[in-house]
Amino acid sequence: FVLKTRQLYLPRFHLLPFYTVMSSVVAPEKPTSNTMGPKELILVKEQNGVQFTSTTLVTPTPTQTNPSGEEERETWGKKIDFLLSVIGFAVDLANVWRFPYLCYKNGGGAFLVPYLFFMVIAGMPLFYMELALGQYNREGAAGVWKICPIFKGVGFTVILISLYVGFYYNVIISWAMFYLFSSFTGELPWVHCNNTWNSPNCSDWADNGSVSDIYKATPAQEYFERAVLHIQDSNGIDDLGRPRWQLTSCLAVVIVLLYFSLWKGVKTSGKVVWITATMPYVVLTVLLLRGVTLPGAIDGIKAYLSVDFLRLCDAKVWIEAATQICFSLGVGFGVLIAFSSYNKFSNNCYRDAIITSSINSLTSFFSGFVVFSFLGYMSQKHNVALDKVARDGAGLVFVIYPEAIATLPGSSIWAVIFFIMLLTLGIDSAMGGMESVITGLIDEFKFLHKHRELFTLFIVVATFLISLFCVTNGGMYVFTLLDHFAAGTSILFGVLIEAIGIAWFYGVDRFSDDIEEMIGHRPGRYWRLCWKFVSPCFLLFMVVVSFATFNPPNYGSYMFPAWANMLGWCLAMSSMTMVPLYAIYKLCTLPGKFCDRLAYAITPETEHHLVDNGEVRQFTLHHWLVV
Repeated sequence: FVLKTRQLYLPRFHLLPFYTVMSSVVAPEKPTSNTMGPKELILVKEQNGVQFTSTTLVTPTPTQTNPSGEEERETWGKKIDFLLSVIGFAVDLANVWRFPYLCYKNGGGAFLVPYLFFMVIAGMPLFYMELALGQYNREGAAGVWKICPIFKGVGFTVILISLYVGFYYNVIISWAMFYLFSSFTGELPWVHCNNTWNSPNCSDWADNGSVSDIYKATPAQEYFERAVLHIQDSNGIDDLGRPRWQLTSCLAVVIVLLYFSLWKGVKTSGKVVWITATMPYVVLTVLLLRGVTLPGAIDGIKAYLSVDFLRLCDAKVWIEAATQICFSLGVGFGVLIAFSSYNKFSNNCYRDAIITSSINSLTSFFSGFVVFSFLGYMSQKHNVALDKVARDGAGLVFVIYPEAIATLPGSSIWAVIFFIMLLTLGIDSAMGGMESVITGLIDEFKFLHKHRELFTLFIVVATFLISLFCVTNGGMYVFTLLDHFAAGTSILFGVLIEAIGIAWFYGVDRFSDDIEEMIGHRPGRYWRLCWKFVSPCFLLFMVVVSFATFNPPNYGSYMFPAWANMLGWCLAMSSMTMVPLYAIYKLCTLPGKFCDRLAYAITPETEHHLVDNGEVRQFTLHHWLVV
């Protein structure tokens, strides 16, 4: 701090090494206080045996502390770094390849009714809840459960889910990188059927609706399946073969990019997202400007926006809207908790939740114009119905869209632009998943803090080694299995337990007090009602529907063997069982009778002294009724 005092230039002086804190300016002690009161500095000077004293009030630079009184953790360099990181994670490939198709298939503009409804009653409240939870407790997905230790297992659940998703999500990015490298040619390799990888079934365009052409495939489709995946060299998931060196190299580049984006924490990742989170919007805008000039584009956009309110009578439309909300915002992966834990304590997380969740949904809607302008063009060019070219998933961005781009003048340039967009969409989402795992574990096991760079290297290398199964000849079968089981029912289950733990066991009133301490005002009654009643009921409904509507995975006509489905369920259950296993562990390791152990397990760690005095909030009716 700056020392301002009356300077007496005398022969000798002594600066006493102590502070005297004035009691009149010290604020009442709070366990979560981040501030220090003014200090009185006493300067004693001596000349010829006579002491002279002068005093001054100084305000030291505050050392920020978290609610437990520990020294403040690393924070984002700038507020915009956090916002871009959250937007970059939430806005991913599914915004481009999933939402537009769902909107078209389920009544066009009418689909926005259930989508926005579930967004308001569940999506935004859960998004807000996770941001506030991480920011107040300043810990990763597992550490935040010091507020209710018995639920810490759900923290390990979401960490495992993020790790499992990384096993196959990075492979999608490697596909995009493979396509990007392949686009630096005069003629794109998926234009004709005269390549070495093409089969006799290849044709310039296949109307798969006709019986005679049911086995036909387009050049773009065969390029993806036979040149990139080499799936023709595998008979199924029990015949994987060796990793393809081309995809392995691309995957290695992706892993290196992820490592150097994450190794120093949010100080480095916060700078990377300035490119990866903003580039997709630039490219989407450029592609839209080009797409609307193509013949048939307006017909495609009209089909995208056509309103069929009768479709709202179909329960499946509402279920798909609810499912899209659950997965598009990225709640339940621990990423929002990890990112917000690096915020300043007084950051307005409420405003951040509204802004970022709204941008995510608007991006999904905006990308539909880009996608369907090109699908309308493809429909007119090949003189087929729009539903013959409209599809979702990897087939849209790695088959249909590349085929549309290949027909444009300067197709190589447009292909490079498009696949750069896919890379940036994927990289920052992958960074978020990795950060959830790294932050969650180093906050839980404190000794890892000093070795973050080495631990980050361990995580990315382990992810790379597992991902090698997805870049073999039969890797698409492994990819499909992971995609089907890793983050389906398990993520819904995780968010459900998370919502119950916060709103019911910790208490929605306590949670509201925490938010008021951070941003200066309590959440409105609407948010509290959503957290306590609406969101948990919504999530419970989604978990039941997920089990009831489960279908075994398949890839085209290939059906997975029973052992593969069993392996998939083991993968899904391995994350979900962390909740009961940790609860049992916690109850068994605490001292005392069962009621005492239960009281300690459901009481915040900072209030265990109240349990010793018999004061357990959760054992009172008021705790369960208050909103």
